[in-house]
Amino acid sequence: MIRALSLSAALALLPLSAALAEEPQTASEAAIEAAAEAFEARMEAFGERAEAISEDENLTETQREMQIAAIWTEYQPEIAAFTTEVSRHAGQIAREALANIDVEALVADAMNDPEVQEALRTAPVLAQGMVTNGAWAANDPEQMVTYGLIAQYALDQATEVVVSEDAETVEAEDESAED
Repeated sequence: MIRALSLSAALALLPLSAALAEEPQTASEAAIEAAAEAFEARMEAFGERAEAISEDENLTETQREMQIAAIWTEYQPEIAAFTTEVSRHAGQIAREALANIDVEALVADAMNDPEVQEALRTAPVLAQGMVTNGAWAANDPEQMVTYGLIAQYALDQATEVVVSEDAETVEAEDESAED
């Protein structure tokens, strides 16, 4: 579990670090990298402590779990701080990355793709086929019974609401008349 957490933290930052290797590092990227290094060191320390507890044969399984949970609780503030730090800087990194993307050019390239053009030509035909051949367009007696049951259920629910509201109104009027 401990190594899995460290691995997941490292994997979460891997795409970011790969992207950062290609360009000069910004202040936000440097802050995240520093926070990640500190976090990884703390998680390694946690892993060592938890592993020592796991290997202690003098403890029962329940005692091991409780002690590891206690250590984990000790590290919770650091995990929260790391998550906050990454979240705080990730938005800035995303804004910087998006600033360099020409969205109009990407859309134009996509629209000029032959596969996209073919899909746009065939979409109206496919949509008409779905409408024509859909279950709601079929004159299937069993499907009609199902729709009838659904409609009856909806009517019954609406009737119950109206009847209960009427009963509450009558009861309220009776109580006010008694006073």
